[in-house]
Amino acid sequence: MPEPAAPPAILLIQTAFIGDVILATALLEFLHRTEPDTPVDFLVRKGNEGLVQGHPHVRRVLVWDKKTNKYGGLWQLLQQIRHTNYGRVVTLQRFASTGLLTAFSGAPERIGFDKNPLSFRFTRAIPHVIGAGVHEVSRNLHLLDPAYEGPVVPPRLYPTPADEATAAPYATVGPYICIAPTSVWFTKQFPEEEWLKLLTALPPQYTVYLLGGPPDTAACQQLLERTPRPGVVNLSGTLSLLASAALMRGAVLNYVNDSAPMHLCSAVGAPVCAVYCSTVPFFGFGPLSPFSRIVEIEEDLECRPCGLHGYKACPLGHFRCAHGIRTQQLLAVLAEAEVGYEGLRVGG
Repeated sequence: MPEPAAPPAILLIQTAFIGDVILATALLEFLHRTEPDTPVDFLVRKGNEGLVQGHPHVRRVLVWDKKTNKYGGLWQLLQQIRHTNYGRVVTLQRFASTGLLTAFSGAPERIGFDKNPLSFRFTRAIPHVIGAGVHEVSRNLHLLDPAYEGPVVPPRLYPTPADEATAAPYATVGPYICIAPTSVWFTKQFPEEEWLKLLTALPPQYTVYLLGGPPDTAACQQLLERTPRPGVVNLSGTLSLLASAALMRGAVLNYVNDSAPMHLCSAVGAPVCAVYCSTVPFFGFGPLSPFSRIVEIEEDLECRPCGLHGYKACPLGHFRCAHGIRTQQLLAVLAEAEVGYEGLRVGG
């Protein structure tokens, strides 16, 4: 007897920032568990394809070049999507561009959030609620299963052997700490002066790696040049995202902002201390690693949170939500992480 045909493929669309793509990988894990025979394709913006190109649960990666061929590329993608005959197209975004791809995909099931301006052409539009303590992963999972009430499914990335080999020389120096000091948004970024205080206070036995992409290299280099602490290495711009994730996985602790490196940690189970300045975990983008700690100002500020994504400057000019965080709060998380790290070493 002939083998039964594979179910119609699903297309997931997430063309926003790196962190959004990482969180979307939780849906790949969910689909692999609930529909292991269904092929899944993934559409991302150009520059983020490296996160999922080698993912074992992704059949094909589609790429939209937003910068150099935004509207022409969008039209070409729409033709490709229609030609593929997807059974389901699911957009995780609330923008008209991805709504267009979904609404006119020709798929029998066209799914997205009700805040998308083209949701009236979806076959299923799910309410999108920010806050209420609902994690972004849970919001996204409701697109696949509106009745889902199970635990938050962590995102997951799969560093390749080449990524592991790239990270290995840095991971074998002895115990180390990673710091990803930058963010796209100023008010999400712990200030340089505060990172310098932490670097000075960190125990001397640790090598400290500064991580980030090419746009972060100058800021990391300035941090390196300004700290008197020995044993600080600037790796910003030298490691791929997946190689960075592989390195972070073996750290005693990773200090990050409310930004993409936090989600990298979640996706490989790396121990993380997430520093929240103007934003709050209540928005639903918090860390999901087994060892996850959040540090924020202990004082209640009437102005915090001042926005969902952050600003290019503090709207009130004082940035107390960042400068009010004490170095001792960060060191206390390290002391806790050290206990778990030593336990792993003994157990291993």
